[in-house]
Amino acid sequence: MIYVGGVPFSIDSESLSQGSDILLALIGHPILVSASNSLKAIPERKLAIPEDSGSDRSRHSKCVYIFQREYATVDPALVDVVGTDEATTCVGLAIRNRISGMTSVAHMDSPNVVDRGLSQMLNVVVNQNSNEELDVHLIGGFEDASPLHANGGTRSESKKRFEGHSFPLCARIIETLQKSTERFHLQTLHVLGQNTRWDSEGNACPIFHGFLVETSTGSVIPASFNRNSRCPDEIVRRVRLMACFEDPSWHGKLLETYDTHGDRFIIAPFSWTKNLLQFALTVRELSDVEILLACSTSPSAEVPDFVDNEKRICDFLIQNQDWKEVFPMKKPHIFVRSAAGTWTMQ
Repeated sequence: MIYVGGVPFSIDSESLSQGSDILLALIGHPILVSASNSLKAIPERKLAIPEDSGSDRSRHSKCVYIFQREYATVDPALVDVVGTDEATTCVGLAIRNRISGMTSVAHMDSPNVVDRGLSQMLNVVVNQNSNEELDVHLIGGFEDASPLHANGGTRSESKKRFEGHSFPLCARIIETLQKSTERFHLQTLHVLGQNTRWDSEGNACPIFHGFLVETSTGSVIPASFNRNSRCPDEIVRRVRLMACFEDPSWHGKLLETYDTHGDRFIIAPFSWTKNLLQFALTVRELSDVEILLACSTSPSAEVPDFVDNEKRICDFLIQNQDWKEVFPMKKPHIFVRSAAGTWTMQ
């Protein structure tokens, strides 16, 4: 169940029990509005690992980075920060156990992964034999359905303005949290209108594309990551996101990548089909504008390196058409943290 300000949250009318109704009611809650405004006042932290491998790396925090549709649960004794970015219509969900500090972060991209995804996140965060108090933060999504501000109007009018990719995802997350037996203390709801700005051409865009959680304190900070800090195995993990849509074993689930207790990344072997290769070949024939329109759910709101990343994914698939060459003997890619805090492949 969702708690706000230490009090269980509920809607007076029993008929308004769907996730969309609960979400719309929560968005206007004074405590959550205040928390969102406070988040917007925090300068975005830019996490960047230098191009070289000099001694400066030793001063960087021990970080776990999450790509789209991935999740990771981290131990504060082993990890300093956990975060994600590159979100437009996606939503970042962070859950932290107030007692143990165990923190799980997911980069949700579809309502279809919410139910099982939440169970995956809670598997290590929650002690099944106790009634834990969990702090929750939702950051991401924006008003991607309409360039108009969603101020005023009736509840049904507000719903129409929130149609698109972001609203159904946010509503499903909220509904799942509310129906759960766990005690979710909603600390941040920086989504939809709260996370929307308008550019000079009137296009709606996210204010923040990412965030990080400081595991020792539970503080949530807007954040962006450079290419070197989106690691390890960046391209392979990006390819896995595309390949998982053709793999029934991953339907409805978040992608498992990080080993909580071992503080290591394990990228299990996966295959890609001729269809995916053909898609890559087709995309590489397109112009940058065409790639943006073909590959993004929000072309006018994407991060600057979106097209370049799509090109690199396609180039990787074209250059590595046989997945068995990427995973010799079908062995996983395992990365352990070095003394300097960087990732090393075993």
